[in-house]
Amino acid sequence: MGRALRLLEAVPSYARIAWWGLASPRFERGEHVVHQAVILGDEGVLLTLRRDLRGWELPGGAALPGEDPDEALRREVREETGLEVEIVRPVGDYLRSGFRPHCARVRLCRVRGGALRPSLETSAVEWFDPLSLPRTLLPWYRGPLADALDRQREPVLVRERQGWGHILAGMVIDLAVRWRGR
Repeated sequence: MGRALRLLEAVPSYARIAWWGLASPRFERGEHVVHQAVILGDEGVLLTLRRDLRGWELPGGAALPGEDPDEALRREVREETGLEVEIVRPVGDYLRSGFRPHCARVRLCRVRGGALRPSLETSAVEWFDPLSLPRTLLPWYRGPLADALDRQREPVLVRERQGWGHILAGMVIDLAVRWRGR
């Protein structure tokens, strides 16, 4: 597939993401919570490459109605990576306002089984050296990763605003990944 077509494919993705981030929160009740995993292993830290906004991120997602938060995290990791994980400890809650207001509840995990593989949501799943993270890591994951790697730290509560700078940074990463054909 040519570069122009890959870049053109970004348009419908951006429209869906804009609706999801700007319009849909106005119609939802209650706080939107996502459960994310920092998975550490001998190979490093595990990241997934999204299919819609193409940048590396932490695996995870939202709980189903009535689902236990820890089980939701394990299910999301299994769906996105093929791996079974054990939750080691909470890293923190990241309360984000601005674009797609939500709480990202991040936990440190380790692999207990399964076979690494991409999914319908993730086009790639790879291990990275925590000291050499990819430049195409979406910027809002750098803080949670740093907090997870700080073994002495207690769980944090971080309030941050995701504004136009975050949106543009995500788009630049997405376009760079599409340009290179990943």
